[in-house]
Amino acid sequence: MHSDDKNSAVTIYNAAIDAVAGYNATYRAVAAFEDFQPDQIIAVGKAASGMCAGALAALDNDCPALLVTKYDHTDQTMWDAHNVTVIESAHPVPDQNSLDAGQTMLSTVSQMPSGSRLLLLVSGGASALSEALPDDVSLADWQQLTDQMLAAGYNIGQINTRRKETSLLKDGKLLAGFKGADVRVLAISDVEGDDISVIGSGTGSTKRCPSPASVALIGTNQVAREAAANKAIELGYRVIENTENLYDDVEILSSYIGQQLLNAKPGVYIFGGEPTVKLPENPGNGGRNQALALGIAEHIAGRDDILVLVAGTDGSDGPTDAAGGIVDGSTAKDMHAVRDALKRADAGTYLREQGAIFITGPTNTNVMDVLIAIIR
Repeated sequence: MHSDDKNSAVTIYNAAIDAVAGYNATYRAVAAFEDFQPDQIIAVGKAASGMCAGALAALDNDCPALLVTKYDHTDQTMWDAHNVTVIESAHPVPDQNSLDAGQTMLSTVSQMPSGSRLLLLVSGGASALSEALPDDVSLADWQQLTDQMLAAGYNIGQINTRRKETSLLKDGKLLAGFKGADVRVLAISDVEGDDISVIGSGTGSTKRCPSPASVALIGTNQVAREAAANKAIELGYRVIENTENLYDDVEILSSYIGQQLLNAKPGVYIFGGEPTVKLPENPGNGGRNQALALGIAEHIAGRDDILVLVAGTDGSDGPTDAAGGIVDGSTAKDMHAVRDALKRADAGTYLREQGAIFITGPTNTNVMDVLIAIIR
């Protein structure tokens, strides 16, 4: 595969990320506020660090902020800020810090006085990163249930529905205790349909809030894909398809997309969404994007004119340090090893051995996943 196409695929991916980056999107939204000056910021999710930083920069004051995000996802400037309280916790399976974060969020909201204003910044990952459980549900119980749902290939909507039934924080319950004057919710969506009642299991839902409240979506998969398409055109490519269609098991998607690309016209194909993956009892190293990338590599093996990048927009794919993979017709050199890796959910190990792993680090956003295919 031509090295220029690999560089182009990464450039196109980066353009998608820049368009929905937590800092950029939140700065623009907060700077446009009229007659709203928050007394408290709560930012929760994988993009919380960038969103919080963007809000503070736009406000240009010392508004206190509570920042809840994934381990190693906090920018140093937020650690150093005297008015920002940071809690890092686990994702996708919650831990004790998740419970601490949830209780702190509930306390912060309920203790705000009458006349006060709250800016709530929500992004994907909030469901696991912050939680409050009833007395009859232990953390161990909740972790076991989460593991079971993930292993069974539940999609994010199914998982969030179950979480909302039990949580004391989700489904709008966070804002139920707000006694202030106004709430503004800014959200970056990581769910199909971009429904605030689904994002973070409804952490930012205003349906139970007794005070005036509004919600604005400031980042979606569609926005990211449109930016990716514009960058591809700028680089001289023809965009053939731009669709949000990655909503199925990775095995089904890899076959469908692989066959589509084998018979496709030259140009760029951009897909978005969030696949699911069923895990064996003792899974190896990898995540859904790495599995999808390797699955597609199996189908395009031998072709020297196709390159495919599959990655999470948050920079993390499953419990790994990778965002996904970049594959071409030479990636699946050993079909037996490829099929064995896919069967054992160990796509990450194989991709690393082939130099096909894609690592970005935290991106401070989360609008599900993107696939960028370039055909010469």
